[in-house]
Amino acid sequence: MLLKIIVVLLMGFLAWAYLAFCPPPPRLCGSIGGPAIEGPRIKLRDGRHLAYKEHGVPIERANYKIIYVHGFGSSKHEAAIARSELVEKMGIHLVSFDRPGYGESDPDPKRTIKSTALDIEELGDKLGLGPKFYVIGSSMGGQLVWGCLKYISHRLAGAALIVPVVNYWWPSFPSSLSTEAYYQQFPQDQWALRVAHHAPTMVYWWNTQKWFPPSSVISGKANFTAPDLRILSKYGASMGIRDYAKQQGAYESLHRDLMVSFGKWEFDPMSLDNPFVGGEGSVHLWHGVEDGLVPVALQRYIAKKLPWVQYHELSNAGHLFVHDDTSAKDAVLKSLLTGDK
Repeated sequence: MLLKIIVVLLMGFLAWAYLAFCPPPPRLCGSIGGPAIEGPRIKLRDGRHLAYKEHGVPIERANYKIIYVHGFGSSKHEAAIARSELVEKMGIHLVSFDRPGYGESDPDPKRTIKSTALDIEELGDKLGLGPKFYVIGSSMGGQLVWGCLKYISHRLAGAALIVPVVNYWWPSFPSSLSTEAYYQQFPQDQWALRVAHHAPTMVYWWNTQKWFPPSSVISGKANFTAPDLRILSKYGASMGIRDYAKQQGAYESLHRDLMVSFGKWEFDPMSLDNPFVGGEGSVHLWHGVEDGLVPVALQRYIAKKLPWVQYHELSNAGHLFVHDDTSAKDAVLKSLLTGDK
């Protein structure tokens, strides 16, 4: 009898563990019971669809063509840089898109830094952006620009990384520096990143269980500093369409982002060579000193290791500065497109 009870309890535990660790299937856009498809999409090489949004002047009148890569929990609707008056004045055609699993773009269970770069290249081809285009990424989207510089640099006219997320396990970081920066994060984020890096199959469980606090960003309690809190109080809900961003489910959007961003990379960004040795383009990295999500010390080290990256550091600015600072938006565009300081 005791053996039967143990077997039943063990089976019950295994069933619970399976359900707890196994994420639900995504609610695919256009499927029965799934979100509707309301915007334009392209069909990619592997059959997936990528949703996009166009901003600025029509492509046939454009002097500059840019693909914008959104950040964590964001979408194609949140291309803050497109709200600069320079977009019209300089003749900029900007395309933002929902990264895989976000908004109306199909999930990619095999998503990597490389696959996203190849998606960006194909998006440029399908929309007729020409042999070369610019790429701008913000936050986690900024981190993905490193993948563009690695895998599709031959298609880039230039690149800008705005407050790019950093992987604490990149080999070139001195352990003392990355450890110090890592422990500046909230304890709950330290654990969330450990899980994402060392046990990615547990990311869904960790961020949905009720015993320990999950990622502060996922739970809506991110470490925003005073400059960011002022921006949030000013713009509030108008800054994001979070429900749209994760309408197909949190696993293939938010959780997959954590696994890709903080997992084991195929390359170290600080080992990259200058893709524009002839001066035909430039790479810019923008960061705020008061960023509470990505420690500025890590960006300073990256800039020191990669002297061909033009580093721009803003005092009294946090992680969200590009959403509010008109002069910063203009400076990002001018430095990238015309070389103006």
